[in-house]
Amino acid sequence: MVAADMAGPGSSVSDGSAASPKGFGHWLLRPVFGLLLAAMAMGTLLAGGIWFASFIALGTGAGVREWHRMVSRRDYRPFLPASTLALLLGLLLAVWASRAPQWGRVAYGLAVSGDVAAAFGAGVLARIRDESALWQGIGPIYLGIPGLSLFALRATPDHGLWLVLALFAAVWSCDTGALICGKLVGGPKLVPKLSPNKTWAGFIGGSISASLAAAAMLASLGAEAWRGALFGLIIAFISHGGDMFESWVKRRVGRKDSGHLIPGHGGVLDRIDSILFAAPCCALFIIIFGAHALLGGNL
Repeated sequence: MVAADMAGPGSSVSDGSAASPKGFGHWLLRPVFGLLLAAMAMGTLLAGGIWFASFIALGTGAGVREWHRMVSRRDYRPFLPASTLALLLGLLLAVWASRAPQWGRVAYGLAVSGDVAAAFGAGVLARIRDESALWQGIGPIYLGIPGLSLFALRATPDHGLWLVLALFAAVWSCDTGALICGKLVGGPKLVPKLSPNKTWAGFIGGSISASLAAAAMLASLGAEAWRGALFGLIIAFISHGGDMFESWVKRRVGRKDSGHLIPGHGGVLDRIDSILFAAPCCALFIIIFGAHALLGGNL
């Protein structure tokens, strides 16, 4: 079985997939730590620069550790130095680019190249250890590119702060709406082969929530509400894809949660899986194709 083959030592399938009891303490810790993480994200986002880069480094560093741990058949730690170093150096280059825009393309090119080099190194090491080169190699790119994308969006001179706020509002509203509607309504499963717990009710509820949140935020900044609603809807579809991808990976490796670092939530990857897909797509359309102009208004 794939799950048995890919589960690492000290993190067996039974450990990862066994459903832990969720009593009152769990449901109390979940909102408390959710609000704490949101406050940290908002505070560093407002501060920008090295503060936001440090927050991203903390999240992606913990995430890449969880990724290598999930997909390893034995000790995952040999994969960490190169992956972690690539993430940190990439964000330092991004900070440099924000202070010296004329070097932006060079800095981000080097940062992406570092992630690719780390992925290649992880793949080679995996082959030596008779593990999956593809799964190990995905880690630095899966975490590195979204981290760079988030920082690049924040550093965008065309209202980067507000664009990231709109992105966060859409992603967080999508996750919350999907959780609430999925629990309250239930009903038919979305794609049970990929993610057995996702329902159509959660998908629709999350999409509507993201659309309304983005419309409200962008309209308050002078953009037309329908443009914000469309932005939120697109981000919601991408977020659902990120959530489903991680659920599928966890199912393949026989885990219920990516880790247990965040009380009441599970692992870091469990909390950032949506943004890992949404941030690069948002950066691609806004920075590369100039899609922020489509939002209209004061943006």
